[in-house]
Amino acid sequence: METRSLGNSDLTITPIGFGAWAIGGEWEFGWGSQDDEQSVAAIHRALERGMNWIDTAAVYGLGHSEEVVARALREWSGTRPHVFTKCGMIWNEQGKVGYSLRAESVRRECEASLRRLETNVIDLYQIHWTADDLEETVEGWETLAKLQQEGKVRWIGFSNASVAEMEKLSTIAPITSLQPPYSLIRRAIESEQLPWCGSHDIGVIVYSPMGSGLLTGAMTRERIASLPPGDWRTRNDEFKEPKLSANLQLVERLRAVGARHDRSPGEVAIAWTLRDSAVTGAIVGARDPKQVDGIIGAMEFRLTTEEIAEIEA
Repeated sequence: METRSLGNSDLTITPIGFGAWAIGGEWEFGWGSQDDEQSVAAIHRALERGMNWIDTAAVYGLGHSEEVVARALREWSGTRPHVFTKCGMIWNEQGKVGYSLRAESVRRECEASLRRLETNVIDLYQIHWTADDLEETVEGWETLAKLQQEGKVRWIGFSNASVAEMEKLSTIAPITSLQPPYSLIRRAIESEQLPWCGSHDIGVIVYSPMGSGLLTGAMTRERIASLPPGDWRTRNDEFKEPKLSANLQLVERLRAVGARHDRSPGEVAIAWTLRDSAVTGAIVGARDPKQVDGIIGAMEFRLTTEEIAEIEA
């Protein structure tokens, strides 16, 4: 299986990895209820099919996603995958989500994640969102660097950071990776983050390459209308008019290209993100083994220049 080096680290990762956002279940930014048995089965299927990394976060399900990942790995007899998680999004006793990158909070989060993941070291620890106050982001990044020096985390990076922020923070400690949103319907990182990371040996692992399910080919107007109230996508403009019609037309182009290769629209959408050499890997979520089987072809499928042009037309 093809693997790629993640930035300046010693980690080599497969082109796609398992995203554990949805398996957190119900919470403020959740995807609705989820069956833990199916979540564990989905992780096992992903590992069986060759993925060698899992991306989660403390806040997904308010700690529950990390616990499910730990259970899946406890019950897994094969080679342990790399496990990536994040800090900076915290919650109170009522489950209301807030943000903090203060040193004491980051340390508390790290210790809690280590316990939930049942491990002594986190392979990649990421700041989930930078703070509005640069000084607070600096404090959080300095804390991640200290955690790395103490051996609690192996490598450190960011999710959702600007080039200006990374330029400042890279003077404090080397950045291993950036995790931004990237898909055919979210291309903002092409102008700055991707070129900058490519020229600074910083790995890029993109999230939502299938547009949070919109580009899978399984999302219809009827299915969108029936999403449960607890699914955050009911509040997303990409799932509403006037954007919805254009997005569904895009899916049909993906379907046409995929049909020539016996690939799903979702696999084509993922392959499109991997066409850029600055992208190290794509995070792909799944709630059950069947969904894993529906996207695993993106591990090796690559688009031609002509097909890329057809999709982007």
